[in-house]
Amino acid sequence: MIVIYSTAACPYCVRAKRFLDAKGVSYTELRVDLDPALRQQMEHKSQRRSVPQIFISDHHVGGFDDMWRLEQSGNLDTLLGGISPA
Repeated sequence: MIVIYSTAACPYCVRAKRFLDAKGVSYTELRVDLDPALRQQMEHKSQRRSVPQIFISDHHVGGFDDMWRLEQSGNLDTLLGGISPA
């Protein structure tokens, strides 16, 4: 399961979702700009305040740049191995 904490006005959130769409995996988007409790949850889980914050099977990936580094190193597909296609 992939969870992306995001906001509507975040270009990196859009990039992360487009990238995962292109990889053909499904994800759940949690909009922290619409629910302050979700923002608190995100900050508690990630220890970060910025969006997006991406979790893959309870593994905290970080933001879009962190996910992109995993892709470039060849490690993202390993994390995505157990994820159902979109």
